[in-house]
Amino acid sequence: MNHPTAFTWDAEACVMSPKWPRLAASRFEGGRDYLLADVEHRSDASHRHEFAWLREAWNSLPEHIADEFPTTEHLRKWALIQAGFFHETMIDAGSSAAALRVASYARSKDEFAHVVVRGHFVVERTAKSQSMRAMGKADFQASKTAIMEIVAGLIGVESATLQRQQEAA
Repeated sequence: MNHPTAFTWDAEACVMSPKWPRLAASRFEGGRDYLLADVEHRSDASHRHEFAWLREAWNSLPEHIADEFPTTEHLRKWALIQAGFFHETMIDAGSSAAALRVASYARSKDEFAHVVVRGHFVVERTAKSQSMRAMGKADFQASKTAIMEIVAGLIGVESATLQRQQEAA
């Protein structure tokens, strides 16, 4: 999948011109029709803000749960899953014994996945990507707010406290 290509609208000429013509020429074929979608850009500052407050919160984890989250990435992906920002796969392994083996494999391929065995079924949840390519501005903001609330609850502070601490930094 290619990254989005930026265009500028010229209302007088009624023309959409590529910001980088050579790049557009390498991606688009002359004479074909293409649909353009207006995409709201997400700021790098908002992205950086999430990782800053998350690092601060991770450093504040109570001792009794700190081992559950060896890195900020573990905490972030756990919180995304808790907040409902995940992809879910259900696997019918055929038997309880097979389900345990499948679950073991699923855990080994993604250390961040939440894997549960329910009888002969394996439920695997993996956190959605928050990359700029995978998540637009509105979804990113919703996920950021949701995980901030979850993490704040985990460390025993108000989410507004995490927000203010990083804005002051």
